[in-house]
Amino acid sequence: MAPALSRALDAVLDGADPSALRRATVRLVEVYRSGAPPSAQVLADPTSALAYAAYRMPATHAAVARALREGSRVGALDGVRRLVDVGGGTGAAAWAVAGAVPGLESVVVVDSSADALVLGRRVARHGPPVVAGATWTRTDLADRAPLPAGDLATLSYVLGELPEDLRPAVVDALAAAAPRVLVVEPGTPRGYAAVLAARDRLLALGWHLAAPCPHALACPVAAREGDWCHVAARLDRSALHRRLKGATLGHEDEKLSYVLATREPVTAAPGRVLRRPQTRKGLVGLEVCRADGTAGPEVVTRRDRERYRQARDTGWGDPWPPAV
Repeated sequence: MAPALSRALDAVLDGADPSALRRATVRLVEVYRSGAPPSAQVLADPTSALAYAAYRMPATHAAVARALREGSRVGALDGVRRLVDVGGGTGAAAWAVAGAVPGLESVVVVDSSADALVLGRRVARHGPPVVAGATWTRTDLADRAPLPAGDLATLSYVLGELPEDLRPAVVDALAAAAPRVLVVEPGTPRGYAAVLAARDRLLALGWHLAAPCPHALACPVAAREGDWCHVAARLDRSALHRRLKGATLGHEDEKLSYVLATREPVTAAPGRVLRRPQTRKGLVGLEVCRADGTAGPEVVTRRDRERYRQARDTGWGDPWPPAV
């Protein structure tokens, strides 16, 4: 977890009833594991909102930061000054964008939960100035009202929770609000399906893919039975995070699916590593999504010294081949 966010959560959660937080966290974990849309069930009161922030903010922050890192590699975040974080809840994505975009000047967080917005404002007071000065706006996406304008619109862990007939309109609203759109969902088959639909919608609007896709053709992973495109973001667990989750490890891997698209074209990565690289003696095995719309294995051996060195330094979700 980002140290600043960890300190902010500790400050806001200090004095909260540990037993009540633990019970609320257990309920939250059960909701997420059930696959049911969580927002209406877990943000019904201030204690639930606190548990949500403690349990989900670190993971959401890590996921959005991972996607933003790939956008930064291709220059898709250049010129971003205004963020509109749609369905932003307690503001995890806003914290991630503030960390990834040094020139960020303003933030608007839009959400339907009053408790989440109130808590997000409290957490933000302990953050960087651009987050501390954010505007927190209560809006129900089902109302289909225009969104505030920005240079980047984020929608994290929301699209898959919406009714299917509402999702295209929400993607359209994002595209109307900002020239860059980032959609992040859990790295599950269901989350990937929601991201894939958003990808198709943005392409139909004439937009361009910045990450993770190296092409605008049909996703080759979608044609594979039982497979889906996702990546993992590692985050450190604070002591509080470990206590609430009943965990012992000092870290966890948050799996995510995402798409970052832009109104104007950018130069996407030439390829993308789809799986955790397999390292053997003298070789590295990669599964790569390529710019020609195909996906498949590539084996890099020690005989090709430079590519072998690059492959050993390449991780799951990274561009391939990397920029020199």
